[in-house]
Amino acid sequence: MTTKARGARAADQPLEPMNIQRRTPGPHDVQIEIAYCGVCHSDLHTVRSEWGGTLYPCVPGHEIVGHVSAAGSEVSGFKVGDTVGVGCLVGSCQHCPACDEGLEQYCENGFVGTYNGPTSDAPGHTLGGYSQRIVVDETFVLRIRHPENQLAAVAPLLCAGITTYSPLRHWRIGPGKKVGIVGIGGLGHMGVKLAHALGAHVVAFTTAEGKRQAALDLGADQVVISRHDHEMKAHAGTFDLILDTVAASHSLDTYSSLLKRDGTLVLVGVPEHSHPSPNVGNLIFKRRSIAGSLIGGIAETQEMLDFCAQRGIVADIEMIRAQDIDAAYERMVKSDVKYRFVIDCSTL
Repeated sequence: MTTKARGARAADQPLEPMNIQRRTPGPHDVQIEIAYCGVCHSDLHTVRSEWGGTLYPCVPGHEIVGHVSAAGSEVSGFKVGDTVGVGCLVGSCQHCPACDEGLEQYCENGFVGTYNGPTSDAPGHTLGGYSQRIVVDETFVLRIRHPENQLAAVAPLLCAGITTYSPLRHWRIGPGKKVGIVGIGGLGHMGVKLAHALGAHVVAFTTAEGKRQAALDLGADQVVISRHDHEMKAHAGTFDLILDTVAASHSLDTYSSLLKRDGTLVLVGVPEHSHPSPNVGNLIFKRRSIAGSLIGGIAETQEMLDFCAQRGIVADIEMIRAQDIDAAYERMVKSDVKYRFVIDCSTL
C-alpha cells in the first residue's frame, strides 16, 4: 500500500516528500491512520546519522497518535475507529527474560525500533510516523483514552512521557521523595509534570534564568539555576533521585554531589559525545549511583498513558506542518521550542 511520508535520502539532505510502501495488515496487525506525530531529538540524530548506522531512506517518528482503519482477523484488542498510539517499539523477540517481564525495550535479542529497525517489509528497515499511516503488530499498539481535542499533545507521551515516567516508577518516586530534573526541554518538562503528579518534591535545574517561572508553572516546587554555585550548594546531599535529560556532554559530578546517601543520578539523554569521566569519590563515599534508563515496555507505557489520561497530563507542544520539519530541527538544536514539536500529519 502506497503511503505519503516525509523522509531523508542521505544524512546531508533535507527531509522531502516521498511515497513509501506499507504492508497489507496480517492476522495480528493493526493499520493506523496517523493524525499526529511528535518530533523527538532522536529523529534528528538518526536523520543526520549522528549516532551512526542510519539506513536510508529514513522516515523518522516514534510518537504516533491516530485511529485504527483496519485490523487483522486475529486482532482482539482493537477495532476500526479506536484511538491508538505507537511509541518507540514495533517488535521484539517476545520470549527472552526481558520480554517475559514486559521489558521489551531491553529485549536480549534486540527490539525493533519504529524506524531504522530490521524488518522483512520493503525497504528492509522500518519507516516511522512522519507518514499518513502505519501497520503495527497489535502487541505494540497502545490505547489512548485522552479526549480527542488533546490528541496532538498526547503524541510526545509515547517517547518523552515514558522515558521520564519509567525511571520515576522504577526508583519508586512518590510522596516524601525529593527529585531533581535536569534540563527543561521535551523530556525535562514531562519529567517535572510526572514527578509532581506522583507526589514528589520537584526541583528543576536549568541554565536559563528565563525558564524559572516556566518550570514553576510546569509543577516544580523549586528552580535552581545550575550556573549559580550558591543555589547548587544549598541542595548538596539532599536528592533521592536526579533525572538528567540533557543530550549534550557535561560534568556528571555537578549533579551526583547533590544526591543523598544511596541516591541515584539517572541518565536518559544520549549525547553525541561522551560525558567526562565522573569522580569516583563522589560515588564511593555515599554509595551513590549513576544509572541509565531506556523508554519503557509496552505494559508500562500503557500504564503511563492511563495515568496521564486520568490526571489530564499532556505535553506542551507547538504544532507544525510537514513541510516545516527541517526548520523545526534547526530550532530544536537551539532549544527554541516549548517544549515539543508535533506534526499535523494531515499536511503530508
